[in-house]
Amino acid sequence: MTTLSIVIIVAFIIGYFFIAIESVTKVNKAAIALLMFVVCWTIFMFDPSAYLPNAIGDKAALAVSEVIERHLGATSTTLFFLMGAMTIVELVDQNGGFNFVRGLLITKSKKGLLWRIAFMTFILSAILDNLTTSIVMIMLLRKLVSDKKDRLIYASLVVIAANSGGAFSPIGDVTTIMLWNKGLLTAGGVITELLVPSLVSMLIPAYLLSLSLNGNIEESAVTEVKVDAASFTEKQRKAIFFLGVGGLIFVPIFKAITHLPPFIGILLVLGVLWTATEVFYYNLKKKADVGGMKKRVHNMLSRIDMSTILFFLGILMAVACLETIGALHMLGDGLDSLFNGNHYLVTGIIGVLSSIVDNVPLVAGCMGMYPLAETGDLAIDGIFWQLLAYCAGVGGSMLIIGSAAGVVVMGLEKITFGWYMKRISWVVFLGYIAGIAVYWVERALFF
Repeated sequence: MTTLSIVIIVAFIIGYFFIAIESVTKVNKAAIALLMFVVCWTIFMFDPSAYLPNAIGDKAALAVSEVIERHLGATSTTLFFLMGAMTIVELVDQNGGFNFVRGLLITKSKKGLLWRIAFMTFILSAILDNLTTSIVMIMLLRKLVSDKKDRLIYASLVVIAANSGGAFSPIGDVTTIMLWNKGLLTAGGVITELLVPSLVSMLIPAYLLSLSLNGNIEESAVTEVKVDAASFTEKQRKAIFFLGVGGLIFVPIFKAITHLPPFIGILLVLGVLWTATEVFYYNLKKKADVGGMKKRVHNMLSRIDMSTILFFLGILMAVACLETIGALHMLGDGLDSLFNGNHYLVTGIIGVLSSIVDNVPLVAGCMGMYPLAETGDLAIDGIFWQLLAYCAGVGGSMLIIGSAAGVVVMGLEKITFGWYMKRISWVVFLGYIAGIAVYWVERALFF
C-alpha cells in the first residue's frame, strides 16, 4: 500500500470519527461527509497514475473525471430514489393520508396496543422508510398513550419494528435500497428469504416487552384521538394514501417488468401522485381554500431533508475513493482470512457495529470490499448480501443511537441512552441472533 493510500484512508477515518460523534460536536454529519468526499479525491489527484493506468500526464484529469462521474452516476440513482420516496411520503402525510391508520390502533388493552403498534410499524416501514414510519407512529402514540413510562416502551418497540420491517423490503431501508439499486439483491429474493427472520427479530423483543405491560389504557387517552381537519374529503385522503403507498409497492414490480433502474419507477409514482393532487387542488382553488393550497407538491419539495441527501452523496463518494485505491478489496480479503470465509460471522459483526456507527457507510464499504460473483455466497441474492441487509438493518436497533429511526425517536420522546441500553438492548440482541438462526435454517432446508 502506498503512502498516498494511507493518507486517504486516514482522512476517511478522521471524517468517519467526527460523523460518529455528531451528537457531541453538534456539527451536522452531512458537512463532514462532504468534506470527506472532497478531501479524499483531492488527495487522490496527487498521483492518480498509481491507481489508474491511463491517468498519465495531460490525460490524468480526464481519467479521474471519468472515474468520478461513473461513481457519481451510480450514487445519483440512489439519491433520486430517496428524494422521490421522501416527497411521496411527505405528500401523503401532510394531506391526511395516514389519518385512518389511527382508527386501526385504537384499543383499551395495553398489550393489545403493543401488538397493533408492532405489526403496523413493521408493515409500514417495509413500504415507506423506517425513519418516516417512526415519526408517524410516535405522533400517533402521543395521542393514544398519556402515561410517559408506558409510552417509552411503545416508542422503543417502534424503533425495533421499524428497523426490522425495513430490513426485508427492497425499499424499506437506505441500506437495502443501496443493495437492490446496485443489483446485489432482487426484490423477490430479499422478501422471500428475509421476511421470516426479520419478523422473528421483531416478535421476540415485542413479546418480552409485552410482559411489562398490564391493564388498560386510560379512557381519556383513547378518546383524544381525532381525525385532523383537512382540506380534502375522506375519499380524497384515502385516494392519496393508496396512490402513494400502492405506488411504492408497485416500484419493484415496475423494475421486474421493464428492467429499468428503481429510481425511474419512483419518479413515475411521484408523477402520478403529483398529477392527482393537482387535480384535487384545482377544485380547492375554485373554493378559495388558501390553506390547503400550501400542501401542493412544489411546496413539499422545499421540505425534503436535503442534509440527509447530501450526507449520502458525501459518504458514498468518499467510499468510492477507497474502492478506487483498492483499500476495500484488501479489507475484504483480510476479513475472509481472519474468519475463514464465515459470512455469518462477518455480517453478524457488521450488524453489531451498525448500532454504534452509521450503517450507510458500513454497507457502502462492504459493497466495495466484495465483488459480485456468478455463484456462491457473493452471487445475486447470495448469503452475504442478504445477511448484510438483515444485520445492518436490524442491528441498528441495539442502541438508541444506532439508526436514524432511533435517533429521531430519542429526540421526540427524550429516551436516554442508558435507559434504552439497560431495558431494550438485550431484548433486541436476542431477536437479532434468533433472526440469523432462522435464516440459517431457511438456507439449510429450503434454499
